[in-house]
Amino acid sequence: MVDSLKIAESDLLTILNYWSFWDKRPPRFIKREVNLPKPLANIALVVQGVRRCGKSTLLIQYLSHFGIPPRNATFVNFEDPKLSDVLNYKLLDAIVEIGHKRKIEGKEHYFFLDEIQHVEGWERWLHSRLERPKSDHFIITGSNSSLLSGELSTVLTGRHITIELFPFSFKEISENQPRLTVDNYLKNGGFPQPVLENLGERLLKEYFDDILERDVRKRIHGRSIKDLRSTIKIVYEACGSELSSRKIAGTLGISTDTVSSYLDASEKAYLICRCPYFAYSEKQQTARQKKYYAIDTGLRRAVITKSGQDRGKDFENMVYLHLRRKYKEIYYWKGKGEVDFVAIDNDGVVPIQVSYDSMKDRHLTALDEFYFTFPQSKEAVLINSDNVKEFLKS
Repeated sequence: MVDSLKIAESDLLTILNYWSFWDKRPPRFIKREVNLPKPLANIALVVQGVRRCGKSTLLIQYLSHFGIPPRNATFVNFEDPKLSDVLNYKLLDAIVEIGHKRKIEGKEHYFFLDEIQHVEGWERWLHSRLERPKSDHFIITGSNSSLLSGELSTVLTGRHITIELFPFSFKEISENQPRLTVDNYLKNGGFPQPVLENLGERLLKEYFDDILERDVRKRIHGRSIKDLRSTIKIVYEACGSELSSRKIAGTLGISTDTVSSYLDASEKAYLICRCPYFAYSEKQQTARQKKYYAIDTGLRRAVITKSGQDRGKDFENMVYLHLRRKYKEIYYWKGKGEVDFVAIDNDGVVPIQVSYDSMKDRHLTALDEFYFTFPQSKEAVLINSDNVKEFLKS
């Protein structure tokens, strides 16, 4: 099979050896607070998240967590430039063939396929492998949430488990840096390399441009990077406020449809996170404006103007991200007053109010109104600077 590719088997073996740990120890890592499902031969594990959030490192954690012998694990990153001319299903066949040659006789083999969205035809290739499971396991990653959208969600129905990975949480970093303060976390955020190597704002700005160019602009077919960057900066500046595509379009002098496409692509690339209005009626939900939050407080602070710096917005953004890790569904609610967040868990609806300082009368009045509208809701959670550290470690 390797012979039918435009790459020699020896060259492919060298690439796989570089990414794998056949002849070297896996690097040390900070443990991520993620529930890793038991490997199954007929179920693929899909890891999604923003670029540079540590997906590749989570694959190493998976190896360690389940005690998988490194010889029985083949790693590859499909953004390796040496593979750019052979990104098709034949490459995947060749990787499996080489992996089988490396494994311990009679043992299962694990294929960690990083940034697999670059490989043409990978969806149906993987489906065929899962339909006829043998002793192979497949763990795949991608930098956008469209990895399992559209046709793919149909192709892999019942054949995948998805994990969303975010930049480091406060708890994850503080276990490695016990003196970490909430203010430092607000400022620096949780992207692994900038935090652990003290590389800060400059590297975060490069991340922002990289995500825009490689994961967002590519989805909108080469439209103006200037307007795209300006759109996301407006969203970051307005973090936590209701925001309409029409207002952004008017500010930038572009069409509402263009802004909507920018927001959709940026959300799929995990650059921004959407927070819709809470209502049991879908019609009521869609009739109201959405709020948006940045994927990381450090990234937000690195790209907005200095005049837009706002500790309260960073604080609310941080709380949102923590909730987003814990709950799949996060909303806001607004009547005469506003409830910052409404989280849905298995037991019901949880209203959440956030204030960097102490709670104001308006926060409590809004909760009274919310309970009048949704009387079966659970006890409210009130978060401020006095209790946020305990909240972030929960």
